[in-house]
Amino acid sequence: MKNKKIPVRQCIGCGEMKSKKEMMRVLKDADGNVTLDMTGKKNGRGAYLCISGECLRKARKNRGLERSFKMGISEQIYENLEKEFQGENGK
Repeated sequence: MKNKKIPVRQCIGCGEMKSKKEMMRVLKDADGNVTLDMTGKKNGRGAYLCISGECLRKARKNRGLERSFKMGISEQIYENLEKEFQGENGK
């Protein structure tokens, strides 16, 4: 029997490689809106973060989202991501 391949992604905050299911996907859609994609299946450019607020803070500090999406990210977008992130982790 073949072993099923597990998709692995790199966190833009800490740089660790983890399976896709262990991470949160940040999505930039065709309109340039940046949001969290809980399903992992929405259309657009994706960047991955570990499920911890610390990695989001690291990504903010080292400008990981800016590099991944090749665009400037405003402070308001980071604040919205933090609120969404805390809401999803609180469940």
